[in-house]
Amino acid sequence: MPDAVVIGAGPNGLVAANLLADAGWSVRVLEEQPEPGGAVRHDSGVAPGFVSDLFSSFYPLAAASPVLAGMRLEDHGLRWAHAPHVLAHPLSDGTCAVLDRDVAVTAASLEAFAAGDGAAWERLHEVWDRYRADILDALFTPFPPVRAAARLALRLRGGGGLRLARTLVLPVRRMGAEEFRGEGGRLLLAGNALHADLAPEAAGSGGFGWLMSMLGQTYGFPVPVGGSGALTEALVHRLRARGATLSCGHRVEHVVVRDRRAVGVRTAGGELIPARRAVLADVSVPALYGGLVAPEDLPDQVLADLRRFQWDFATFKVDWALDGPVPWRCAEAAGAGTVHLADGLDELTRFAAQIAMGRVPDRPFSLFGQMTTSDPTRSPRGTESAWAYTHVPHDVRGDAGDEGITGSWDAGERELMADRVERQVERFAPGFRALVRARRVLAPPRLQALDANLTGGAINGGTAALHQQLVFRPVPGTGRPETPVAGLYLASAAAHPGGGVHGAPGANAARAALRRHRFAGLTRAQRALARRDRTGDRR
Repeated sequence: MPDAVVIGAGPNGLVAANLLADAGWSVRVLEEQPEPGGAVRHDSGVAPGFVSDLFSSFYPLAAASPVLAGMRLEDHGLRWAHAPHVLAHPLSDGTCAVLDRDVAVTAASLEAFAAGDGAAWERLHEVWDRYRADILDALFTPFPPVRAAARLALRLRGGGGLRLARTLVLPVRRMGAEEFRGEGGRLLLAGNALHADLAPEAAGSGGFGWLMSMLGQTYGFPVPVGGSGALTEALVHRLRARGATLSCGHRVEHVVVRDRRAVGVRTAGGELIPARRAVLADVSVPALYGGLVAPEDLPDQVLADLRRFQWDFATFKVDWALDGPVPWRCAEAAGAGTVHLADGLDELTRFAAQIAMGRVPDRPFSLFGQMTTSDPTRSPRGTESAWAYTHVPHDVRGDAGDEGITGSWDAGERELMADRVERQVERFAPGFRALVRARRVLAPPRLQALDANLTGGAINGGTAALHQQLVFRPVPGTGRPETPVAGLYLASAAAHPGGGVHGAPGANAARAALRRHRFAGLTRAQRALARRDRTGDRR
């Protein structure tokens, strides 16, 4: 009997399993798909010789994550690569905002849009540099991050803390208007905010856009050499070296609960797998509370709150094998790993508004990835392995274009939408379509079929909006990996701090399970002392 069963071999599940194994626990990981990785996998399914990431590709949060850094995955084969520039946002007039790991290069790019904007970017970066360590500590530790928050509050008290807090909760449109005179800096912030489902007018989108921009400024948007699955391979290699078991092709159907405690799982094949100490679930919240755990084992309030759970945007993705480099009108975009495609801030607002109204966008804002530019091993010399993803509504109520896309995502609609994405690329790179050797289309149903956590193509485990963050994530009153069922822990992106490949939800769940086991053998007085030590309460 293993000490712990981990449901799901995505990055969070693998991180959780590794940390439990590090503590000497016996661990069994069960994965529904025929291979591990969740949304961190690659293949060569577009064209021979071209490596394509199936889901995620660029990993600034992984580069910043103390969780992953502590695992020393480079000892297990992981290597990182960077494009010459982190990110570019070209406009149809040929101008281009560039984010580079060299602050001076980023500042010079923005200065070309308006005098003084380079210095404005440097001021934003100085704020990040001053508080970065405490911000990252607060981000990657369980909620509430008592010690990190206390240190941050103490430092902010004498340094304009209320003003910074106000800035970070601003909508990114307002934040950009307050910080920059020209469009370049505003575009970098707003485009990065839309890496999540945060419209330019959404509260908190300014803080998220700033965070993603500063992560890129400091750590870049690195990619694993050889394909995104190299990160998964390193986690699996490390896990197996510690004696844990990984079983793929095993779908967990039910969490077994006795006397209000999780004691194991049952698979779709009927196998009952007991867990001596804990069950950790790297699954979505609706899957956990709406399927794996029986309703009678959950409080009525959790079931009621689940009906209010909000997904992030649905995702539509196209992969390409290109016969040559992308012919960007703006030369600076050629060296960027990630390219944001929208012709100005108003077009970003228009795109987000169309999704909010349930309409398939006619000019889809696209994140475009140049993978061979980032990692030359991804395709033959002189070619490019590329992709773009955009967002669409979960519940399609109309088509903002004139092609009648209904959201059925049948073969015809997939091709129509892929053509629409390609036309968006052509606006900024005339001649792009002539370079397409092959393409693959991944509409929302296909993304979900490849990873059940990506319900309807939602890639962040639930909206990043303020009403479903911190103590509200995944439902009000939680914010931590513990669940209403003793011994069951939420270890997915649905838990704080949310989406992105950084391992924090898995690490938080594993540490909660380990802490609970340590507490079980203590006296009441010893538990009180341990609790005070954990929170930093020395009164």
